[in-house]
Amino acid sequence: MSIVGPDLKRASECEAILRTLPMWFGIEHALLMYARDSAEMPTFGLTEEDRLIGFLTLQEHFPHAWEVHCIAISAAARGQGHGSRLLAHAESWLASRGVKFLQIKTVAATSASTEYAETRKFYERRGFVPIEIFPELWDPWNPALQCIKVLHAG
Repeated sequence: MSIVGPDLKRASECEAILRTLPMWFGIEHALLMYARDSAEMPTFGLTEEDRLIGFLTLQEHFPHAWEVHCIAISAAARGQGHGSRLLAHAESWLASRGVKFLQIKTVAATSASTEYAETRKFYERRGFVPIEIFPELWDPWNPALQCIKVLHAG
């Protein structure tokens, strides 16, 4: 396996990965946005024999503050450490460029989704700290949790 990017330009393959994860990416217009953005924003992909099995897209808000815009590992490849590997690679890439803060937004615990409970645990185990819930950032039925991690160079 290898990591490619940050200029992935494989939106149709990213869309195919997102479609294997309907419990996380079940809102069609959002799914299409994430696929499109993967070709326009810095995106790293995890490949196995040139087949894309996962990707991570980053968004710059300020030179020292970026966000994980989207991360997805195909359903068949989940639970094998691929998301952790992509995230660690992206964090290293960002830190080498002087980025100090990396944030994520995910569905808050006020939602009953077991899938997003798993997502929150994923980020927590990787050092992200919750800082605020935005009850209506996306939709009233879809509360957003913002988490942040301080990146260290080297």
